[in-house]
Amino acid sequence: MTLENTSRRDFIIKGTLLGGGLMLGIGALPESAVAQTGAQYDPNTPTKAGDAEVNAWVSIKPDDTVYIRIARSEMGQGTRTGLAQLVTEELECNWKKVKTQSATPGQSLARKRVWGEHGTGGSRGIRISEDYVRRGAAAARSMLLQAAANQWNVPVSELTVDKGVITHVPSGRKITYGKVAELASTLTPPDPKSITLRDPRKWKVAGQPYARIDTANKVNGTKVYGADLQMPDMLCASVKSCPVFGGKLVSYDEAKIRGMRGVKGVVQINDSTVAVVADTWWRANTALNTLPIVWDEGKAANVSQDAINQMLRSGLDEQGDFWQRKVGDAPQAINSSAKKVEAIYFTPFRAHVTMEPMNATVKISGDRAEAWVPTQNGEGSLAALSEATGIPLANCEVYKLDSGCGLGRRGSTQDFVTYAAKVAQKYPGTPVKVLWSREEDMTHDYYHPIAMAKMSAGIDSSGNLTGMHIKVAGQSINATLAPSAIKDGKDERQLQGLYEKGPDAQLGYTFPTLLTEYVMKNTHVPVGPWRGVNTNQNGIFMECFMDECAKAAGKDPVRFRQAVMQNHPKHLGVLNAAAEKANWDKPLPAGTYRGVAQFMGYASYSACVAEVSVDGNMVHVKRLVFALNSGHVVNPYLTREQIEGSVAMALGAIFNPEISVENGRIKQQNLDSYPLLKLASTPRIETVLVPTYDFWGGVGEPTICVVGPAVANAISAAIGRPVRNFPLSKEGLSLA
Repeated sequence: MTLENTSRRDFIIKGTLLGGGLMLGIGALPESAVAQTGAQYDPNTPTKAGDAEVNAWVSIKPDDTVYIRIARSEMGQGTRTGLAQLVTEELECNWKKVKTQSATPGQSLARKRVWGEHGTGGSRGIRISEDYVRRGAAAARSMLLQAAANQWNVPVSELTVDKGVITHVPSGRKITYGKVAELASTLTPPDPKSITLRDPRKWKVAGQPYARIDTANKVNGTKVYGADLQMPDMLCASVKSCPVFGGKLVSYDEAKIRGMRGVKGVVQINDSTVAVVADTWWRANTALNTLPIVWDEGKAANVSQDAINQMLRSGLDEQGDFWQRKVGDAPQAINSSAKKVEAIYFTPFRAHVTMEPMNATVKISGDRAEAWVPTQNGEGSLAALSEATGIPLANCEVYKLDSGCGLGRRGSTQDFVTYAAKVAQKYPGTPVKVLWSREEDMTHDYYHPIAMAKMSAGIDSSGNLTGMHIKVAGQSINATLAPSAIKDGKDERQLQGLYEKGPDAQLGYTFPTLLTEYVMKNTHVPVGPWRGVNTNQNGIFMECFMDECAKAAGKDPVRFRQAVMQNHPKHLGVLNAAAEKANWDKPLPAGTYRGVAQFMGYASYSACVAEVSVDGNMVHVKRLVFALNSGHVVNPYLTREQIEGSVAMALGAIFNPEISVENGRIKQQNLDSYPLLKLASTPRIETVLVPTYDFWGGVGEPTICVVGPAVANAISAAIGRPVRNFPLSKEGLSLA
């Protein structure tokens, strides 16, 4: 087998067919999931002539194939499968005859946003849309039954349906959805508010551990990601921005690369970014790296990581109107207590490092613009395309491709679409794919914000908390992406997880006195959502400090928490469930230690118990036990997958090197200096799901924030001292 000029796809296919020994690790599916495999993903397939669109969510072919429209983006989290299960549940069609289609934002705009918002972030893919999606499916079922009743001239009350087969009970006559779909599409739909949805406790399709409907083409090499996309006469471009954020482009010498093979030209995208266009991406990127560029790096070129850290540290000592929440006089209660506990914690910048770097393909033909984009927000991409080109929204369209990870990077920030649109404007009638190099992707991210926290607590002579003071200094995401959300200089978003009330991220403790403060300290480095966002650092601050307080009080960490959680039954429920599953009260083998953490984020409650051992400076994370209450569980198998994925991100975040600033620029440029977690370092993971069926929470992000503090608390128990600086290499520790 010759590998020269062989694509990733060809390599996988040929390597498999030729017995090359290529093995892909896939988590074991439960038998019930394998048995129910059948639904398929059919990307961007339009409704064909003769197919009956019962309503915006459902169209049915005469052969009973059911097409379910999905407006949310898929990037590995399983939203497509979960939404398809919810629709199938209410529609009562045959899961094995289900296919899904991607509703485009242009189509949605033309139909008055019939599919609702297209954003997929904040663990909202299912929880925000479940109600209207289910009602749409239930309405379609009602219309199909009414069509059969009309065709047979019988009361609809005499009909039942099972897996898309309608039965007239008195006569035994049967007919399938495919035979009545066209008639159903002509009927007036029922009022969605009049529909009674199925009791989740009685779900037959939703709630089941079905296999994903979009796995096969990932492992056989046929899936097309944005980076893989090929189109006739397509050009490719690589981009480069000033290495220092805020710097400007002074000049470049295009003549130096004009004769290079395949090069078509240089495009200045904005005042700090250029692109080289060629017939292949490799040639474009090679020419870009050869292109002489002069930058004005600006004042930020003198900024160092030490200076940023010192700025944060000074913020913790600043006095002013920083408070977000007050209960009594916490500082006075703490200072007058029998014992005072204080600690300062640090968490760094983090890069997204999506498997697939940022990219978009744009084609501009006259007064029409089209984009093929791996995006978390199709409507955001559509808006960016229109704004960048000046072409009206009605003449723009975005085809959402499955993303090779999103993690927040492909949501509210749409620079990758803007860049591609600007380059494509210079080559009208020709599709242009703009793909970022890994180095550009890593050094021009919207990073997880850096933060420090000073935690203070008072403990009385009986070992009870008297007060808690939480003071966070760090960078604001809203300052970068949504300045209007900052009110009177205060940004509540940075205290996510410490809120007084839900439903999103409520603090799970009731302290006699409490003061929470946020001191905004922004840098020139842009920040944005990173899976779990601000619950990640706030979970570490709160839960590591709770363990320090428990030790100072001479109490068991679980019992200590339980004492201040009686007003928070759902928080307490997951803490107890995780502790029970982990056999918290039973002794561990010599040399193994436990840590615990609980927190709330994205409307879900999570807890984790970690078991570790420490050999010298090497940490062995042996076991993680989770409890999650997300209200409802649409697919328990995919929920567990999401939790396991959060472990990989969280362990990497607390052990692997940080993103740091040197001479104003990001120091880490590729995976050699910013590695991801290795499979060998992944511990045994166990999960207990404890849904209470009275709310809808997310599952993609909530559990990240409890991994770090649970592991850190176990390490502290093992080494006999607290760990407060992350990544833990700052504490002299490494992950085995």
